[in-house]
Amino acid sequence: MNISEKRKRLSKRSRRVRLRIVGLSSRPRLSVFRSNAHIYAQIIDDVAGRTLVSASTCDPGLRDRIKSSGSIEAAKLVGETLAERAKAIPVELVVFDRGGRLFHGRVKALADAARSAGLKF
Repeated sequence: MNISEKRKRLSKRSRRVRLRIVGLSSRPRLSVFRSNAHIYAQIIDDVAGRTLVSASTCDPGLRDRIKSSGSIEAAKLVGETLAERAKAIPVELVVFDRGGRLFHGRVKALADAARSAGLKF
């Protein structure tokens, strides 16, 4: 299987997941994007069409605290930071959107860290 086939399959899974998951203002969507080098997470209100909170390994505050931006430890730190920022604007309940990726590794670490820091999904 070549790279273009993998990307097509990922895109298809992502679209299939997004058909079922919608972020409302009462329960916004926690969207995760993972690349080889970084991980990004944002809480989105799909009805209003805006991002409420975001965190990533590219943030200046987080970049200094992590060794490798593509590690599980970095994903945990992003999850904790996102949950803290979400608590600042009163958001506790979210819907988790894994972006077509499997729920293991860095995606799972981010989700577990966000749960332990206070987000419920």
